Parts: sequence; structure tokens; C-alpha cells
Amino acid sequence: MAEFSLPHDSYFLGFDSSTQSLKATILDSNLNIIASELIHFDSDLPRYKTKDGVYRDSSINGRIVSPTLMWVEALDLIFQKLSKSNLDFSKIAAVSGSGQQHGSVYWKIGSSKILSSLDHKKSLLEQLESAFSIKESPIWMDCSTTVECRAIEKACGGALELARVTGSRAYERFTGSQIKKIFDHQPEIYNSTERISLVSSFMASIFIGAYAAIDHSDGAGMNLMDIKEKAWSKIVLEATAPGLESKLGDLAPAYAVAGNIASYFVERYHFNKDCLVVQWSGDNPNSVAGLTLNIPGDLAISLGTSDTVFMITKDPNPGLEGHVFPSPVDAEAYMVMLVYKNGSLTREDVRNRCAEKSWDIFNKFLQQTQPLNGGKLGFYYKEHEILPPLPVGYHRYIIENFSGALDLDELKEQEVDEFDPPSEVRGLIEGQFLSMRAHAERFGMPSPPKRIIATGGASANHCILSSIASIFGCDVYTVQRPDSASLGAAVRAAHGWLCNKKGGFIPISDMYMDKLEKTSLSCKLSASSGDQELVSKYAAIMKKRTEIESRLVQKFGRC
Repeated sequence: MAEFSLPHDSYFLGFDSSTQSLKATILDSNLNIIASELIHFDSDLPRYKTKDGVYRDSSINGRIVSPTLMWVEALDLIFQKLSKSNLDFSKIAAVSGSGQQHGSVYWKIGSSKILSSLDHKKSLLEQLESAFSIKESPIWMDCSTTVECRAIEKACGGALELARVTGSRAYERFTGSQIKKIFDHQPEIYNSTERISLVSSFMASIFIGAYAAIDHSDGAGMNLMDIKEKAWSKIVLEATAPGLESKLGDLAPAYAVAGNIASYFVERYHFNKDCLVVQWSGDNPNSVAGLTLNIPGDLAISLGTSDTVFMITKDPNPGLEGHVFPSPVDAEAYMVMLVYKNGSLTREDVRNRCAEKSWDIFNKFLQQTQPLNGGKLGFYYKEHEILPPLPVGYHRYIIENFSGALDLDELKEQEVDEFDPPSEVRGLIEGQFLSMRAHAERFGMPSPPKRIIATGGASANHCILSSIASIFGCDVYTVQRPDSASLGAAVRAAHGWLCNKKGGFIPISDMYMDKLEKTSLSCKLSASSGDQELVSKYAAIMKKRTEIESRLVQKFGRC
């Protein structure tokens, strides 16, 4: 296997522009982490008055947005922090980044001139304050576009046909339906928009001082790209808004170079003028890079603001559930993914209500309650959920005469108003991951997986990981750092640098894989009969839970 060396004594900078924060991770030429910084939007930028990095619009059901300028100012702040850390910017050979997926930014006519003439004596915020035709960016949590989703599906021959082409049926948070909503209801804003960026390509545009292309991996999360051809789908564009292709610009591979770093950063922070900006991509594609997920049978679970489960395949089969995106680090592969809105914020809500706002008490409740929770099943949706498509609400059931037996077909369940606090905590955790396992199996993911690699903030919680191991029936591994998206972005910066040096794509495995992020065993599933029997019992109670879920969808489902 050929190996390609990274330039000695050089650095690679990766960002993660997520829902709640902006993170930066710097790797050296051996791919060791040498520095990191973080800007938390709510606490570090309080003047925007966001909650969890977003605005929830109570006047429009399901509308959730973030102030675009907050992301710009966060970039100013994180560079101030990096400067104070004595980082030598001139050693940075390449920069890349991760952006929360599906979010969109609307540059007004004339903004390309602003980007190309940034004054290094002024902040980015000062110069970009008037650059956007919409001040608040729709993000992945928004679910106000159901009408637009159904219209796009109908125009494209149905939900399954749209999924076959774009990798997903129409989802409210996807960028295509958000663009259609703006065109349908605010045509004057659409017509005054020069370029529509994703969060990822928006940030890349600032770094190169020009509009950056949308990369294939993140572009697949728009319901606008043909995932096989890796080109905009004409039929979907026409179903969305007129003249849209010119506003979206080009598509590019995730490993391609967007351009050299803009003179603004050379003059203000003393970057080397030859520093490359590798295409930014979405947070989940960057997590794939950060976890070096490439072994058949492996699943990765990211436990963050949203929870996601994903794997790599070369033979995707898009359907009505889940998503298919091109892999950011393998030109021949795809990542398949399931997404759940109710991740860390829902866990925090239950912690705050039932465990005195303490993770220690939360974990104590998990440890003192028995697996299977005595037949108590919970469905917890602080946000409108994607899988299953259910509105906000908490639902609790107790299986009558539950004894932990494998056959639950004859047992009935009774809905109740509340559980005791310890049962509520276990009901939440078991409910989240029983749902995840059920949908993963339905989507064709391996059952049981060879192993699970956990990342994201909650992957540091061993009690939660222990429940995941028992529910999925496999060992759970973790990585050195839970914020795999910013790490993955830095790895992708190095990978893009090497691809550029070679003049074309090279497998990321050629980049000294022994230096990339190592996984370590966190929870080992015992081969004992007791542990294996528990896995079987979880499968039985998962079946019962799926039956209840189906009834909830029939009664309350939005799609």
C-alpha cells in the first residue's frame, strides 16, 4: 500500500460549526491533537439571546432558526482565542470544517464583492452585517415545511422515487423544502438572493473569500442532488424553485480544494498564503472521517444535540426511512444514516426534571433500576421527531403482568401519566436506543453489529454506553475525543492536502492509518448466558414497543 507523507512540522485545522457551538481542533503532521478551542453560542455570545443556539418561533409551528451573524461573530471570537494560545498560523497547511447539516444561508445580490474585498483591519462581523437577504438561517431542527415536502414528492413521482434519486424522501429539515418555502411565501427575498449556501459551504466561502462549492456529502442532505450522478437533479430543482441551480453553484467532492486561504486571514492572522481550504462538509460526514469508519459490520452512533446511527456501504438502497450520502473519504462508498432529533436536549430535560439537574443522580438511577424497567416503556419527544414522525409529547406505558419473558404477544399495555424518577430515566434511555435498534434493523443495518463506535458528548457516559451494549447486543467502543466532527474536519484537511498533492483522490487509508484516531473498548458484552438472554429479552420488548409506536404514528403522526 502506498503511503503519502504529510509535510513535516505542519498543522491541519478543523472546525465544527454545530447547533450550539463552534469548535476548532488542530493536528500536527503526525495527526496528534495539539490544540483546541470552543465558542459556546448561548454563553459566549449572549447578545443573540439564543437558547441551545437557536430561536424557536412560537408564532409559526415548527419554525426553528439561528442568527446567521452569530456564526460569523463566533468565527471572530475563536480566532481571538487561537491567537492568544500562541498558535503559529503560518504552519497550517490546510483548513477544513464541518457544518450542521441542512441549514441554509442566503447571500444577497452583491455579497460576492464583499467576500472578495475583506479588509484585514476590520472584523468579519463588521463587514458581513449587510451580506444576507435573510438574517435568520433555517436549520435542521425546523419542521415547518410539511406542505412543501409533499409538493416536492408529488412533483417527483412520489416519496420513494425522490429517495431513489436523492437518497432520502422529502424531510422538513432538508434544504430543498426550506428553499421552496421561502420562494413560495417570500419571493422578493428569493429573488434578491445571489447564492444559497449550506452552513458548511457558507463557512468555507468566508475562508476563501469567494463562494465555495457545496460538497457531495453535505449536498445529499438537501433533497436536490442525484446521489449516483453527484449532480443537481433537474426534476427536483424544477419542483423546488425557478432558477435555483444558478443560486446553488457547483458541487464538488469533499476531498477537493475549495481554494487558497483568503488574503484577509493571511494579513490578519499571518496564515501562509499557500494554505489550502479543503471543502467543508456536514457534521455526520466529518464524524465518519473522524472515526475512520471503514470496517464492514461496524455501526457508529453519535450522541449529540441530535442522535445519529450510521455505517458505510458500497451498495446503498435508499428507502422511505433513513438517508444515503456519498462518503466524504471514499470516492466509491456511501454512508447510510438514521437521524433522531431527540438526543442530548431531551436527555437533559429528563435529567433536569427527574434527577435534580445532576448527571451523577441520573446515572445512579440508571444503575439502581433493572434492565427492561419492569415493563415500563417511554416515548420522549421534546422536539418534533423524525423517526418516528411524531410531534412533541411524552407517552408512557406499563406492560401488564410483565415478567421478563420472551413472549409478550398476549400481554396488554396500559398508558399512564408518569413514572417514578428512576423509572423515567431508564425509560428514556431504553426508549431512545430500542427505537434506534428497531429502525436500524428495518433499514438493513447489521443485527447485531460487529461493534458500535460511540461519539458525541454522551459517549463519555459509561452508564448510557452500557445500556447501548445490552440493547444492541455487541461491544461498544469510544474514541479519544467525543467531538469527532471537528477532529474529522482536521483529518479531512490533511486528506484533502494529500489528494491535492497527488492530483486526484487517494484512499484515506494511505494516510498513515496507524496515526489516526484509535478506538478503545468501553463496554464489553459478556458471552455469559445471562447477558445473551438479556439481549433476547430486549429484542422481545423492542417488538412490543414498535407495535405501540405504530399506533402512535397512526394517531399523531405528521407524515
